[in-house]
Amino acid sequence: MNKFSLRNRSILAAAIGAVLVFGAVSQVNAQSAQQRAEERRARQAEGKQKSAKPAEEYPQATRQVEAKASSKGGQKLQKMMGLYDDDKGTEARAAADEIIATETFNAYDRAFAAQMAAQIAYDADDTAAAKNYLRKAIELNGLDNNGHYGAMYMLAQLQLQDEQYAESLKTLDTFFNETKSTKPEQLVVKGNALYRLERYPEAATVLKQAIDSSPTPKPEWQQLLMATYAESGNAGEAAKMAEAVAAKNPNDKRAQLNLAAVYQQGEMYDKSAAVLEKLRASGQLTEDKEYRQLYATYLNMDGKEKEAIAVINDGIQKGVLKPDYQTYLAQAQAYYFSDQAGPAIDAYKKAAPLAPDGEAYLNLARVLWQEDRIPEAKEAAKQAVAKGVKKPDDAKKILALPGK
Repeated sequence: MNKFSLRNRSILAAAIGAVLVFGAVSQVNAQSAQQRAEERRARQAEGKQKSAKPAEEYPQATRQVEAKASSKGGQKLQKMMGLYDDDKGTEARAAADEIIATETFNAYDRAFAAQMAAQIAYDADDTAAAKNYLRKAIELNGLDNNGHYGAMYMLAQLQLQDEQYAESLKTLDTFFNETKSTKPEQLVVKGNALYRLERYPEAATVLKQAIDSSPTPKPEWQQLLMATYAESGNAGEAAKMAEAVAAKNPNDKRAQLNLAAVYQQGEMYDKSAAVLEKLRASGQLTEDKEYRQLYATYLNMDGKEKEAIAVINDGIQKGVLKPDYQTYLAQAQAYYFSDQAGPAIDAYKKAAPLAPDGEAYLNLARVLWQEDRIPEAKEAAKQAVAKGVKKPDDAKKILALPGK
């Protein structure tokens, strides 16, 4: 009998393909209540130490406003801040709401209260309210430039965090148009928003500007730019950058994994496998997804089924690779395409009961039929029909074969 295709190998490998390892770029990150409380106390301590007027953070901005509290509003603001300093967030927020609602207070009084309420809401993990307060602070237009644009920047970050990418980019466009800021950490947030909107060429331009203008660019910025290059199909630039980062950080596992991922996305599978094998040899492949990345790389290469089998067996033996449906399916296909029908059958027998449908049972039936194990093939075909397959006629043909 001729060897038939059980499934296109590249489809399986692509489904388990590697992705770049990069974290959140926004300065507003998910934090625990304890972390936020510690940050708040640090801000309070820092505020008490500073008596001089803070430096202008946005010297290029042309916006001018008289940011000064009114006599009555100032007293209310002091009371609000006293409650906040005493860790009475609920009372402080209520006091802020009262100030915001009092239209006889000036724009600064109300905007400052809104900005403070936004911080209190954020500390309490109420980002929806925090965004509303920030919008109010911006709308009132009463804060100095540091406060006004700080509120705008925080709003953009929270929108990005909540996956409101278009809204975040709109806020950031206003921010950059008015401030003329070129601060790298702020440009990266815009690059992140553009990346999430799949506007990759624009994202790459902004991210490269941020990285080139920073004396100490963060690794996650570089990783995001690499991902942007990869997603835009610019495999050459992605690989060039990943190689430079990896060479500079030879002991950084994440940098090496990113290099392997970039190679894989650029279909440079031999280079990807070499990087991952080096990590495996040094015992640094310690997660299920890392082993999957390596065996998927081999499955995308012609004639590398035996290498894929070795990786799968090693991962299972070490207890790193989960013995699940995908693992056994990959193992079965690797054995089959390397002309090892017996082990392929054994692997399919493990994969089939774990499968979401009857396709693995049908493939098992086909291999058994090819090996002239007709009764077993029929039994597998029955199981395939019972679990459901896309082509039930294929199972029925096996069931119609002569023999018990």
